[in-house]
Amino acid sequence: MRELTLISYLVVSLTLNAQQYMDKPYIQDFAEKYELGGVVSDASLWQVRSDRNKAIKLVSSKGLLNAYDNTLLPDLHYRPLSDMKIKALEVYDGQFIYLTDKSILSNAWGGKYEVEHGLDKPALFAMGPNFMTLVASADEVKLFQNGKRVWNKQYNGVNPKTILFDEKSNAFLIQGTHGVYRVTMADLELRKLYEGSDLTSMTMYKGNLIVGTGNGVVQLSGESFSKNETDQKLPWTEITVVKTINDELWFGSTKGAFKLRDDGKYDYYASKRWLVDDYVVDIAQGPDNSVLVLTKEGLSQINFVEMTLSEKADYFQEIQRLRHIRYGLTANLSLKTPGDLATGYYHDTDNDGLWTSMYLAGELFRYAVTKEEDAKHNAYEAFEAMERLTDITPMHGFPARSYERDGYEVGLHANGFSEEWYKKHVEEHGRVWQLADDKKWRWKSTTSSDESCGHFFAYALFAELAPDQEWRDRAVHQIKIQMDHIMDNNWYLVDWNGQPTAWGRWNPKYVNSFPINVGDRRLNSTLILSFLQTAYHFTKDEKYRKAAHKLMKKHGYDENANRSATVIGYVEGEDLSDKWNHSDDEMYFLTIPGFVNYSFSEEQKTKHFETVKSHWEIERSEKNPLWNYLFALTGGNPIDSGASAWWLREFPMDLIDWKIDNSHRKDLIKIAPNFRSQTYTEVLPGDERVLHKHNGAYRNDGGSNGNREYAPYIYLLPYWAGRYVEAISAPSP
Repeated sequence: MRELTLISYLVVSLTLNAQQYMDKPYIQDFAEKYELGGVVSDASLWQVRSDRNKAIKLVSSKGLLNAYDNTLLPDLHYRPLSDMKIKALEVYDGQFIYLTDKSILSNAWGGKYEVEHGLDKPALFAMGPNFMTLVASADEVKLFQNGKRVWNKQYNGVNPKTILFDEKSNAFLIQGTHGVYRVTMADLELRKLYEGSDLTSMTMYKGNLIVGTGNGVVQLSGESFSKNETDQKLPWTEITVVKTINDELWFGSTKGAFKLRDDGKYDYYASKRWLVDDYVVDIAQGPDNSVLVLTKEGLSQINFVEMTLSEKADYFQEIQRLRHIRYGLTANLSLKTPGDLATGYYHDTDNDGLWTSMYLAGELFRYAVTKEEDAKHNAYEAFEAMERLTDITPMHGFPARSYERDGYEVGLHANGFSEEWYKKHVEEHGRVWQLADDKKWRWKSTTSSDESCGHFFAYALFAELAPDQEWRDRAVHQIKIQMDHIMDNNWYLVDWNGQPTAWGRWNPKYVNSFPINVGDRRLNSTLILSFLQTAYHFTKDEKYRKAAHKLMKKHGYDENANRSATVIGYVEGEDLSDKWNHSDDEMYFLTIPGFVNYSFSEEQKTKHFETVKSHWEIERSEKNPLWNYLFALTGGNPIDSGASAWWLREFPMDLIDWKIDNSHRKDLIKIAPNFRSQTYTEVLPGDERVLHKHNGAYRNDGGSNGNREYAPYIYLLPYWAGRYVEAISAPSP
């Protein structure tokens, strides 16, 4: 029977080949951050530039700074510069040019270039061809050629913010607070091109002049620079800087940076995932095609590197092994100092068994695809850690949520319940953490159906894919004892105190107490039938099939499970019915391979598949590759391979749980409040929204202040599942 199942998977994979995503290198973005340190920790930051030697320098209220080793510190390289009052910095022909209170100079070209400008309180400058230089103060502008002044103009009220040279018109452009001016080289006249208000920055982009304002962006088009409508459909409209870098248009604002894409939408770089803080002061081209984003409190370097999905998986695998294995279980890393990985420590969660099962499944898929011994070793280690979850409890076949050495357990409550619930529970039932027989360890009770889903999912895969018969038999044993515990206890997970746990409930009295529109009626019926089918598939013990038929015929579980997902909805006055529960999706999709593939008959399998398909159709808008690839395991086709690959490409490289806010964005189309808690017309890229596991695609705001790093199995499981069903190709060079 095992061979037949694997053959069905092969048929699915061959069908999917027609829509396989070819894993060629794409551009992956990630951030490196530099924070102020030492004697300049309170400096005000003004400007950043990088030269052809990949040096990064900043102008600040405390002099010239260097960006080095993730820290901003005083630049001590050129001692003369340390004694100069540097006002601005530009790059010309790949070399740094400095504006001081007395001159414009460079240390390149043998230090020969220096022009004394004679301006009182110079503010900024720009350079044209052949070292032509325009330098400005608040009330005067001067033009220098070959080190000599060739033109100057006094003006009032311009308050220059940006100067740039436009090659097309052979002119310097000056942007002030209330207008844009042009100085043409043909007649050396200062003319006003555009009058506005609260102008902050400007740049040339595809022949047009883009002007940032305090409330949107103005485009001045053509040779006459005629004004178009102000664009306010932006992630944020309070623009501080606009720059063209590598032919791409970048914006800085008081709420982060963003880049215009070819499709007219924006890549949004905000929050500590990307920036030291969100108030952008300057943007510049950085080394190796990176982009430098200077903010009030530090510098962020946005890197763009070629990478395949496979290389991304290798990157995350290293992090998983290095920082997210606790006693063989998969663990998050809590951070004593927010954002500082060096202060990380492990502790339990309510779903250690579930998270470990998902990493274990990913390693099983990896082994099946690559036959790498490392994948097998990791899978076996995770299996033994999960196996102990039932070994450590005194109830046969009851899996603990987690375990820890006595006195070191951290979790105070279970599965999202409040501290008040925990105190009441302890008063009535005793501690959630129970002392093991050896008196050295404690195990966490109150196990939920989430855990059971993870166990049956992983153990079935293990029994299918593990290469060693002895280990496969151990997985089948776990399936048997956990199924027996549920059956022997009247379809409940029964805890150490003889009482059913809050969420481990499949008893007909409980399941059928819900109206058909409440998701738990359909979900719990699906789960228990899948568990029983899985137990029968691997043991051939008729008691499991008979029990399943009794639940179906006497209690309507097949009817419950085979209802379309479209029936799920709000039922007034009913618990668990106020909104769509995306954690239920996680349980459902982990369960569907067993629910469909281990059906007792072809007729039943067809019905189960159509029901699963109805759920997948509802979830398609989330573009979740795990749902897509697990659907493929049941015979689903097509499975949105392109959307799945998009999800994997856009998954952030930084797994720290930073606080994210998208509610202010004006470039997104909001929709009315709804049962699914969807805010916008489409799901945001993973690197622009809150990190979550697989249960919150529409959660656009939230997170913490960098108090933990998520375990990377969140990426590894869908990637390797995609490779296993051949929806993702092997990497191309």
